[in-house]
Amino acid sequence: MVFPMDFTTSPDAADSAPAPAARFAATRESAPGANVSPQAATPGGPPLTAMGRLRLGVWPTLKYLTGTEVHTYAFSVAANAVLSFFPFFVMMMTLARRVFQSPRMFNAIRLLLLAYLPASQDFIVGTLVNLARARHGIQVVSLVMLLITSTGVFLPLEVALNHVWGFRKNRSYLANQAVALSLAIGCAALALGSCALTASNYTFLTMLFLGHTQNIVFTLAARVVTESFAVLASIAIYFLIYWVLPHGKIKVRWVLPAAVTAGVVQEIAKFGYIAVLPLLNFKEVYGPFYVSVSLIFWGYVWGMLLLGGAHLSAFGRIPGPQDSEREIL
Repeated sequence: MVFPMDFTTSPDAADSAPAPAARFAATRESAPGANVSPQAATPGGPPLTAMGRLRLGVWPTLKYLTGTEVHTYAFSVAANAVLSFFPFFVMMMTLARRVFQSPRMFNAIRLLLLAYLPASQDFIVGTLVNLARARHGIQVVSLVMLLITSTGVFLPLEVALNHVWGFRKNRSYLANQAVALSLAIGCAALALGSCALTASNYTFLTMLFLGHTQNIVFTLAARVVTESFAVLASIAIYFLIYWVLPHGKIKVRWVLPAAVTAGVVQEIAKFGYIAVLPLLNFKEVYGPFYVSVSLIFWGYVWGMLLLGGAHLSAFGRIPGPQDSEREIL
């Protein structure tokens, strides 16, 4: 005896069936570099706040950082960052000394370097100061060449960020260099602005202490001011990289929380790296090359932080046809 089959769907079954958004998110989960939207995984739930999205994205980001491709990108970023580091700061010091003719800004750049560098600060800063002072007069071609050589770090970064966001097409080399040049100019402007503010606050502190600068209280206050502006400059640079460099449409509100997180975590990681650096004993292992090795390892840590922040900003964001225009909100 054959019983007729009922193909109607009960309300309970309909409620338990996965929504199209959930099925789409599950399909994206297996794609390389894809990020599953938490709202898609729980359709009908309340929208997530920025902090809620960050909390949900921490564990997937940590898993992402264990991938071999991420370490490859980070080491590539580290090598290019070291190559770009010296011409970038020589250019900034040359501008401060020859164009703005501001000894206070020149000294603020030196203090900013001391705040950024985790190791061999005196040696590196002294070398950069000597290189900047050795340039007699201003040559536009020389400044342009310094600016161009400081853009090398953005080439591997674009590939890595496109992978994080799931953008399949990278820019051409010339297009990447054009974007990298604009980013280098923007980063230089932010760094110079931070140095100018640091110099102004240093002057204010000197007046506040009535010129008595040779004491531990003044030194501590000056260090706090320098570190604060360094963190703010780092956050702004992270934001520019996250928003401008990927070859796709990214919204400001997607990347701003991750940029703030990356900037703060970088400052914590710097002090952690300084604490463990004596245990690594690079000088005994690498001899006269220990300075370069310590910078490369710090560049590697910075690259991992930058890529982790990028993954955190992309978590739960699936750019679609509705994002055909770059939105600023």
